[in-house]
Amino acid sequence: MTGLPEPIGDGVRRELRRFGPESALGDVVAAWPAAVGPAIAANAWPARIARDRTLHVATSSSAWAFELTQLADSVLARLQEHLPSDCPASLRFAVGPLPEAGADAEASSSRTVPKPDPAAQAEAERIAESIDDEALRTAVARAAAASLSAKKASGDDRSVW
Repeated sequence: MTGLPEPIGDGVRRELRRFGPESALGDVVAAWPAAVGPAIAANAWPARIARDRTLHVATSSSAWAFELTQLADSVLARLQEHLPSDCPASLRFAVGPLPEAGADAEASSSRTVPKPDPAAQAEAERIAESIDDEALRTAVARAAAASLSAKKASGDDRSVW
């Protein structure tokens, strides 16, 4: 024995697994940022796992909850890549409390989204055109245009986010 403390993380996780699906939350939280990327991780965070293995995710706004609900299959597939044996069965997004942001998150949140170009605006309107409620359709189109513009400005060529 060297007298140094031994890491206990694996032992704690093993013991917590005896308590059911809620115990897998630690693994999900650890994998979340790498699975979803920094933008989503800054605006959505795992809150709890229900008995039916549904991961309830808190979001910073209803717009984020709506957008991530539309992307739930893709988010679940990315989580499956990082948690092959402990992946939640489904996802549910709702506005809720997020962990406090650190200095890195504050620096990245101060960026500005460029004004949408006509192509991004047209695509955003196409995305939202099937929404009956005019106020909601306008809000979704504005959010989609901002998202498309930010994606283009960052050089992100992935089709999912």
